Amino acid sequence: MIVDCAIYEAGERHGGRVSLSEALSTVRAHAEGFVWIGLREPTAEEFHEITEEFGLHPLAVEDAVHAHQRPKLEVYGDTLFVVLKAARYVDSSEIIELAQILVFVGPGFLITVRHGETEVLADVRREIVDAPEELKCGPIGVLHAILDRVVDHYSDVLVDLDVDIDDVEKQVFSNTRDNLAERIYMLKRETVEFRHAVLPLADPLELLASGDLPQTDGVPKEYFRDVHDHLLRTRDRIEAIDSLLTSVLSANLAQVGVRQNEDMRKMSAWVAIIAVPTMIAGIYGMNFDHMPELRWRLGYPFALLVMAVSCLSLYRLFRRRGWL
Repeated sequence: MIVDCAIYEAGERHGGRVSLSEALSTVRAHAEGFVWIGLREPTAEEFHEITEEFGLHPLAVEDAVHAHQRPKLEVYGDTLFVVLKAARYVDSSEIIELAQILVFVGPGFLITVRHGETEVLADVRREIVDAPEELKCGPIGVLHAILDRVVDHYSDVLVDLDVDIDDVEKQVFSNTRDNLAERIYMLKRETVEFRHAVLPLADPLELLASGDLPQTDGVPKEYFRDVHDHLLRTRDRIEAIDSLLTSVLSANLAQVGVRQNEDMRKMSAWVAIIAVPTMIAGIYGMNFDHMPELRWRLGYPFALLVMAVSCLSLYRLFRRRGWL
C-alpha cells in the first residue's frame, strides 16, 4: 500500500525510505520539516492508521479510497484535499489512459493516493530533490510540482492526439475507400473523456492561485497562475480538437455518400451498356422467320457490329460525363 514514505527538511530529503511511525515522530520533533507519504489504491482498513494519525476528514478519506471523483479542491479545517487526473496517450490503441491522484496537504504532511497507472508522482519525487526552492515551500510546493507535471502531460497527450487526427484527415480526403467513421468516433469519445478530466481542474487552480486557502502562503501566487494559464490553453486546444473531429466525421460521411453515388452511376452505366446488346440479341433471337444470319449472309456480323458500336458509344459518353 505505501509506495514511499520520506522526510523533507530545509529543501532536502533525509536519507531513504522510513517507516510511518519514524516519519511522524521526526516531523513532530522538527516543526519546519514535512513528511510525504505515497499510497497506491489503499483499502479503508489500510488507510485507517493514517486517517487517525493526521486527523483526515472521513468524506475525504472515502473519496481517496474509492476514487472515481471529478477533479476538485475541498478544504477541511487546515487541510486541503485535491483531486486531479493524470493522462497519457497510448498510441498503439489510440486511447487516453486516465489515472486519479488524490492529495492531502496539511501542516507538516503531504499524502498522495494513486489509482491507476501513472508516472507523475514518481517523476516528481525523483526530480524535486533537485528543486530545493520548491521543497522549502513545504507540502504546498510539492503540490504545485504535481499539478505542473500533470498539466504538462496534458500537453503531451494533445501532441500525440494531433498526429493521429492529421492521419485521419489525410485518409478521409485520399483515394482510399475505407470508411473511417468508427476510428473518428473513437477519437472523439476519447477527447470528450479527456475534456471531462481537464476542465474541472481550472477552478481548483484558480482558488490555489488566489492564495486565500490554508497552506497556500508558502508558494508565490504566480506559480499557480502559470499552471492555470497552461491549463486554459490546453482547454482551448481540446475544444478545437473536438470541433475538428466533428467536422472530419461529417466530411467522412459526405465522402462515403459521394462514393456510393459514384458506385451507383457506374453500375447504371454498365447496365445501360449491357442492355443494348441484350436488346438487339433479344430481337433477333425472337424472330425465327426473319433471322438475318439465315436470310442475309452479313446479318449476323452486322448485328455484332451494331452491338459493339452501341456499347462503345455509350462507354465514351459515360466517360465524358464522369460516370465511368
